[in-house]
Amino acid sequence: MPSRLPQVSFAALLPNAVTLLSLCSGLTAIRFATQAKWEHVLIALFVAALCDTLDGRIARMLKATSQFGAELDSLADVVSFGVTPAVILYLWTLNDAGPLGWVAVLCFACCGALRLARFNVALDDPNPPPYAAHFFTGVPIPAGAGLAMLPLVLSLGLVENRLGTLAQQHWFIVPWTLLVAGLMVSRVPTYSFKKLKVPRDTALFILLGIVLLTALLITKPWLGMALILMAYLISLPLSYLHHRKLARAFASHSA
Repeated sequence: MPSRLPQVSFAALLPNAVTLLSLCSGLTAIRFATQAKWEHVLIALFVAALCDTLDGRIARMLKATSQFGAELDSLADVVSFGVTPAVILYLWTLNDAGPLGWVAVLCFACCGALRLARFNVALDDPNPPPYAAHFFTGVPIPAGAGLAMLPLVLSLGLVENRLGTLAQQHWFIVPWTLLVAGLMVSRVPTYSFKKLKVPRDTALFILLGIVLLTALLITKPWLGMALILMAYLISLPLSYLHHRKLARAFASHSA
């Protein structure tokens, strides 16, 4: 009697299917960019980021984590948040910067790949300090993609504003893209909001802020998105200072 083929449960397939949806959304953003549908570009990238956030959680919830899924997630992230934003910026305005624009594209994509490689290697660290779980090293690649898209978001949200006009200039976007690329491969500690805890007495105000932000995203989506990205920028020096404080406290306690 022939042996039965090995079977895989749907629960094991679902996280990888969500990862592939993230990859497809990232590639679809490039298609929209070739058609100059910039609003659709940002929506597709948002869907890719949402799927990237959900796939790991779904895998842990269904107890379907695997090495295959982890590798697939990294490969999808390189495309959706490394290559895709760089190509979009090139099609939008960096092509006007000549060879320097293409250099910015290559730097961003390569730094995104290096960021993911370093993250995967860091997972093997057997003895991280107890506070390390609250921080990333450098800007994560999905956040880097969001920051790279900030000029495009500003140009859509502030169409008739000088800031919106400035955001479209390639002489501004080239150094901005290189800066974000550098932040991804830097050693700057950045908050991991997955494990961020807030005081109980501030929870009500935070929920109210989320409601107001949601209302802004519904009525003025590009302006709301720009405020979120700028808030993340503000968090970078705060996370650096907080990390230094925790590192000093840990060092003094261990001495």
